[in-house]
Amino acid sequence: MERWRLTGRGTGTKPMPQASVLRWGKFAPAKAVSTLASYNKLSAHWREVFGCRVQRVAVDGGFTCPTRDGTVGVGGCVYCDEAGSRAAYVEPQLPVREQVRRGIEQMRRRYKAEKFLVYFQPYTNTYAPVERLRALYDEALDHPDVVGLMIGTRADCLGEDILALLEEYHRRTYLWVELGLQSASDETLKWIGRGHDLATFERGAKEARSRGLGLCAHLIVGLPTDRPDDHLAAADLLNRLGFEGVKIHSLYVSRNAPLGAIFEREPFDLMTRRQYVERVCDILERLDPRIVIHRLASDTDARTLLAPLWCLDKSAVIADIEAELERRNSRQGCRLPTRRNP
Repeated sequence: MERWRLTGRGTGTKPMPQASVLRWGKFAPAKAVSTLASYNKLSAHWREVFGCRVQRVAVDGGFTCPTRDGTVGVGGCVYCDEAGSRAAYVEPQLPVREQVRRGIEQMRRRYKAEKFLVYFQPYTNTYAPVERLRALYDEALDHPDVVGLMIGTRADCLGEDILALLEEYHRRTYLWVELGLQSASDETLKWIGRGHDLATFERGAKEARSRGLGLCAHLIVGLPTDRPDDHLAAADLLNRLGFEGVKIHSLYVSRNAPLGAIFEREPFDLMTRRQYVERVCDILERLDPRIVIHRLASDTDARTLLAPLWCLDKSAVIADIEAELERRNSRQGCRLPTRRNP
């Protein structure tokens, strides 16, 4: 548990390149945020690409993670719960094909979606032999209404064979590869037990980009060893590396994660809702307007959430972010410090 000890740092309470995600055949490129929107919403991007309502369907492929199996650690990252933070509706005991079928039925009823992307979400979804990955990815695509894949993984789990496989699927279908950044601070990455440093993230992202893969970063706001400048540094990093997407959410404490035991033993300050809203707006202002915003708040499980309770009202948090951007007369990319690299 020593790696998770607090250190006293404050919480501070052009079109996209053709070599990138645009090799989607008939699919149109993502555009910069429209004049009517304050940020580049994923839902609008999907409607532009597919011409209809598209929804994610999360599945569990039965993977583990190098921070759990002893390769770089045990117990997982400090914030990650025992289920790998998978969606509550996922039934991991079922084959992927059946998870897809049931997920589509549920999302079709709830959102009236017409097409679906299968999201390999919990743990590290490239952490297996290529033959197993291919079988699972093909199983996920074997539904007439599935139009692509979203694969969550780590930058240190992208060997040459994995990259070649992902490039193959990138050429076959619509594909997002989601890489966990979490923080642009090496101190924070060490504190959370990430098992790799920022240089490893950069190296993995560059190798994936060299294959033309469309990348989405996962960023946590509110980690107690992060400074406000670290969040802006993360935005600058994603701009520089040419990421096409980002998923942002606040730090929350699950009783089933290592952080839960730490918090119950020695409570520490978490961001208020207002602090989070302001920080996210600062990040959005710094992000290239062509980056698609996949998420601004997380879905949390009320049964296991210890804090902060404001995370439970996801819609209200998003509404607050949009209202704050309007109050500032601001928008994504309005404080972009430099031009994005091609």
